[in-house]
Amino acid sequence: MKIGILGGGQLGRMLIQEALKYDDEWFTLDPAKDAPCSGISNFTEGSFNDYDTVFDFGKGKDVVSIEIEHVNVDALMELEECGIKVIPSPQIIQTIQQKILQKKFYLANDIPSPDFQAIQHKSEADFPLPFVQKMNTGGYDGKGVQVIKTAEDLQKLWDVPSVLESLVDIDKELSIIIAITENGESRTFPVTEMIADPKLNLLDFNICPAEIDEDAENQIRKITEKFAEAAQSPGLFAIELFLDKKGKIWVNETAPRLHNSGHQTQEGNANSQFEQLYRVLKNLPLADTGSLGFSGMLNLVGEEHFSGKVKYEGLNEVLKLPRTYVHLYGKTETKPGRKMGHINVLADSRQDLMEKLGQIKSMVKVISS
Repeated sequence: MKIGILGGGQLGRMLIQEALKYDDEWFTLDPAKDAPCSGISNFTEGSFNDYDTVFDFGKGKDVVSIEIEHVNVDALMELEECGIKVIPSPQIIQTIQQKILQKKFYLANDIPSPDFQAIQHKSEADFPLPFVQKMNTGGYDGKGVQVIKTAEDLQKLWDVPSVLESLVDIDKELSIIIAITENGESRTFPVTEMIADPKLNLLDFNICPAEIDEDAENQIRKITEKFAEAAQSPGLFAIELFLDKKGKIWVNETAPRLHNSGHQTQEGNANSQFEQLYRVLKNLPLADTGSLGFSGMLNLVGEEHFSGKVKYEGLNEVLKLPRTYVHLYGKTETKPGRKMGHINVLADSRQDLMEKLGQIKSMVKVISS
């Protein structure tokens, strides 16, 4: 089967690495000629935002998917009309890639998400403080998001189409990944707990299983059921969640693709999110997602003040540790905050896991040579 992926970054790279044990042809499209997928796929340098480029890329493929949601959905709709399978559907990609449509989707389908106001210009802002401003399009990895707490902060409002959203009194940030096949079969991975780097606003650690009670688990189960029914699309989706101080679960946002919060599934679960997406694309029986114990992930991101050819300091020492697994993304150039790889860890208890992740964080640094 000829499988095309819009985006040639680390998510596509790890998907292809996992799927190379099967017999398929992989094609990727990315604007960066040295993208992580460039050396392990039939690679096309070009913009996944350009209609003609995406349409030409998709022609002749058996299935087209994404590893980034900021793609040209009009071209995907045209490809679908031409009989090419697109997963997830262009309609759900379009809904998710625009924060305003995404919020309206939650509201229409009784999926709990914080109250919001949609604005086109900052002059329209009329929402109680404090709140979060999320740009309607283009935001990812904490970009395009800012917290507005005071009247003085209102001066910082971006004058772009946005969602203004109530600030949740967060106890924990959580994530659940759900896979849905064309046949309507669905399966979730265990809920994970996300711990963000406060400076970079990027995922720092991911912990599985999340430390939550049965009531929170049940709320999340109902959310995934409602989402799967409303999305009406095959695919792999990462639903990011907030648990507030009163025990209520809220949907923060959804990614219609592989996700950073699922990386620990590579060694921590019976099968990974990458294996699961492959099965969705091929409409195969979904894989066992059972947990193999306590697992966690540490992002490797470029250190502040370092740009240029990447150098991993302390990696040799990390490689000596038991049940510790290094995944690098094939990026030759580092810059502050850039995701360059991750390290997965298995442990016998949550405390042991947190200690090992903290130890590794202090051991390894991504700098330039």
